Amino acid sequence: MERERFKKLVLEAIECLPFQFKENMKNIDIVVEDYPKANFTKHYHLSQSHLLLGLYQGIPLPKRGVNYGNVLPDKITIFQKPVERICHSGEQIKKVVSDVVIHEVGHYFGLSEKDLLEIKSGE
Repeated sequence: MERERFKKLVLEAIECLPFQFKENMKNIDIVVEDYPKANFTKHYHLSQSHLLLGLYQGIPLPKRGVNYGNVLPDKITIFQKPVERICHSGEQIKKVVSDVVIHEVGHYFGLSEKDLLEIKSGE
């Protein structure tokens, strides 16, 4: 898939977030890269076979104290090639992109992997 089309899917996923979430997302960049950098797997203690679809880097909203300020934006990265690797159609890519965006935004709001799995299993 062309990069611009993939980026459009990411933007659509963000636009579909509930208003109260979008309204409270401040000081955050959302970017698309082909693959995670090699040092991500080491830094986040992931096996080489782990397929990383997205990554949140920053200070989750609930952990920001009164001294939070003058910091670089948090960053959500969506990795295009791994997403495409697990999908077999454009519609499936759209669904996975939406799921990954929601997952990483959940981390921004302070949800753990366990929290996100529980929410996902309760759908």
